[in-house]
Amino acid sequence: MRIALGVTYVGSAYHGWQRQKHTLATVQNAVETSLSDIAATPIHTVCAGRTDAGVHACYQVIHFDSPVSRPMNAWVQGVNSRLPADISVLWSVRIADDFHARFSATCRHYRYVIDNRPVRCALSYQRAYHHRKQLNEQLMSAEAQALVGEHDFSSFRAAACQSHSAHRHIFSINVCRDNNFVCVDICANAFLLHMVRNIVAVLVAVGDGRRPSGDTMRTLLRRDRRYTPATLSTHGLYLMAVDYPAYYQLPPANQYTHVPFIALDPPSIK
Repeated sequence: MRIALGVTYVGSAYHGWQRQKHTLATVQNAVETSLSDIAATPIHTVCAGRTDAGVHACYQVIHFDSPVSRPMNAWVQGVNSRLPADISVLWSVRIADDFHARFSATCRHYRYVIDNRPVRCALSYQRAYHHRKQLNEQLMSAEAQALVGEHDFSSFRAAACQSHSAHRHIFSINVCRDNNFVCVDICANAFLLHMVRNIVAVLVAVGDGRRPSGDTMRTLLRRDRRYTPATLSTHGLYLMAVDYPAYYQLPPANQYTHVPFIALDPPSIK
């Protein structure tokens, strides 16, 4: 039977989602080891998005084919009892055999969180990117609209990106502020290697005045990574949700996508 799981994790201690030959410290390795314990046989998983080292996930979706029958709760509580505290299974459902966590997805939602205050907050360590210079989030949001639609995103892909095409379709991109935190939310059909972090790097450079208004469009049209600022840290990046056709009836992501540390500022004292 094919099983789908919703998984959340703090990526700080891991070399990304994908299993690797040189290290056991990957999220996939931890999840598959725990699933295999419950199934008493090796389990191999497929994920919606292979997050990089240090990237977090509020709502990663995976699937696997189990040769044994277990209660659905065993794939949640049983697996969680074997997982480290920074990885957790949120839900499990038996899914149609044609479901594929990666190829059935219609879009993916990422959020980049910036701690925008002169002095960094220790509580956001490895949970947000600290940028001490004041950002103009309204300008950043206006700049970002140049990226909406289908484009060649060569300017925003990493040199090691192995995708055959740099064309991707961004459905929406928004920038907002929550007290001292600035959040960049991007929804697209798929992403190139380091694409989100490179996009945010340009928006931050415009938002703090280092680059002029309109530079986001100019960078896009150049189709050359050399014109893009240095890639930002992975610490601020979250896979927030993955969308699928409604007929799969997966649990809604909005039940699980609250990032609790963002609203760190205490209420005003009267």
